[in-house]
Formats: sequence, structure tokens, C-alpha cells
Amino acid sequence: MTKYHIITYGCQMNKSDSERIAAKLETKGQKIAKSIKQANLIVINICSVRQSAIDRVKSKIKEIKKSQPRTKITLTGCILEKDKQQFKNQVNQIWPIADFKIKSKCQSLKHAFVPIMTGCDNFCSYCAVPYTRGREKSLSATEIIKEIKRLIKNNYKEITLLGQNVNSYKSKNYDFPKLLKTINDLKGKFKINFLTSHPKDMSDELIEVIANGEKISKKIHLPFQSGDNQILKKMNRHYTIGYYKKLIKKIRKKIPDLELSTDIIIGFPGETAKQFQNTIKLVKEIKFNQAYISSYSPRPGTTAAKLKDNVPLDEKKRRKKILLKLFPKQYI
Repeated sequence: MTKYHIITYGCQMNKSDSERIAAKLETKGQKIAKSIKQANLIVINICSVRQSAIDRVKSKIKEIKKSQPRTKITLTGCILEKDKQQFKNQVNQIWPIADFKIKSKCQSLKHAFVPIMTGCDNFCSYCAVPYTRGREKSLSATEIIKEIKRLIKNNYKEITLLGQNVNSYKSKNYDFPKLLKTINDLKGKFKINFLTSHPKDMSDELIEVIANGEKISKKIHLPFQSGDNQILKKMNRHYTIGYYKKLIKKIRKKIPDLELSTDIIIGFPGETAKQFQNTIKLVKEIKFNQAYISSYSPRPGTTAAKLKDNVPLDEKKRRKKILLKLFPKQYI
């Protein structure tokens, strides 16, 4: 009997994909291994969005081959074509993540991830998602609601809706505010979270739905990426810092108990010391609860990859340390 072990790198969407991979493997009669050493199949769910993740995967593959030379290694996930080429001779097979259209095998008995869309149409200049997951595709609202009803019936207490940009969800007569309100109105005791939002798509209607939804979490993850307008323009983010600050003010007025988290990229090509100070200024002004702070690394095929990566690595590390000190809690 094949025993599998799954290693996941990346965002919550990757974790959700891993749950679907587990379900698919078990429909084929495979069982989860109690430890990685007992596995004769190791699935590595990879994320090509950041170079640091690719480097970690390379090290992990070498480690597995050295300690478990007979174990089969399968690669899947958000993989750029260039990364597929460098890994194809290091693993036994590469699975397209689109193959896993199956219900999840939830790892938690209380918390479930529900993907409502995949891909992204924003084409932020630093991001590989449109090239790894493709353009935006929304799942049917009927299917999503059916799945959530199933989870509620099975006593799941926390449900997280997932998408690269959930705010732009559209399916027939449903947009994201309507979908969120419909789920909130379902019978049962459960909480709803969602990830991730884009500031340009955070509508007044959506803010109202969150504020008035008794089952909807008041935790919002709203990446701003940089506190400088010139850098934001280079990033192709489609908003200004002035817009972002007004948006947060509006949200806090409607949701006084808001818990706000964000993403910040350090050392984007051309980021000066003054532009970095603008990021520090915004962080101090907004007073986020949490942040995911990452150092910029160029990804093949993205617009930003054509720019000179001219902020030295040591300087990126220095700036990251400065920002980390400003947060009571951090995602590192």
C-alpha cells in the first residue's frame, strides 16, 4: 500500500490545494503516512511566487533524496514554466494543480478552506500568480453554497473563503458582497473569514455586509505593499496611498472592532531610502495588527523582472528588521 506525505509551501490557497490532493490520493486507496520517513510517496506542493520558496524546495528535494532514495517525489502547485524545467529531472513527476477538482480532506475538524475563485487579472508587476494559476475564474455560487451547507452540517465552526482577490468574485447573479451575505444568512453556528482582498475592489457595499454580518469575521487582510506612490505605480497596484488611507478610515468607521493585517514588499527595484521611510510612516499611521513582510525577488515573466534588482540583499534585510519591530505580531 502506498503511504503519502504532503509538504506545502505558499499561501492559504496552497494549503487548500493540499487538502484536495490528500482527498484525491485517498480515493485511489492511498493512506497518509504517520511521518515523512514512513512515506513512499512525497508530494511537494510548491509556490513559484517567491524565489525563497523555490530555494527551500530545492533543499528539501536534496534532503529527501539523500535520506530516502527509494521514495517517489511528486511536484505540484503554482509552478512557473521556468521552474518546471529546472525541477523535471529532480522529481518523479509533476502534477498540474488543475487536475484536483475534488472535495477537500480537511486537516482540521473545525476549520475548512473553501476556494471560491482561482487566478488573478490584476497583473501586479512583481507577481507570478497570473502565470501560474491563470486568469480569474469564479466557481459557481450554487456549488460554493452547497459545499458550505455540507460543512455546516458536519459541524465545522470556521469557514475561510479563498481566492487571489475574493473581492472581484463574479458568478451569474452573484458578486462577492451578495455571496458573503448569502453565506452569513445560512442557519448554523459558524464564523466566516476570507482571503485575500485588493484595496481597489473593497466596495462600500462589501464594507456594509462585513459590518452587519454577525457571522462574518471582523479581521480583514488588505495588502498595501508599499507606502510610496511612485513604487505603487511601478507595482501596477491601481491605487494611491491617499486612497488607501481614506479606505481604512471608512472601514474603521463602519467596523470599530476591525483587526487589520497587510502585506508589505521591501526592496522593490528602485526603492530609495526616502521611499522606504514612506512605508514606515504609513505603518505607524495605520497601526496594523499584523503584517506579512517579504523581501522583493524577481520572478521570470513578470514586468518587474525586467527592472534592475538594485536594492542590495543586506539592505533588504536591514529594512525588514526595522519594519518587524513596528508590529506586535508578525508573519515572517
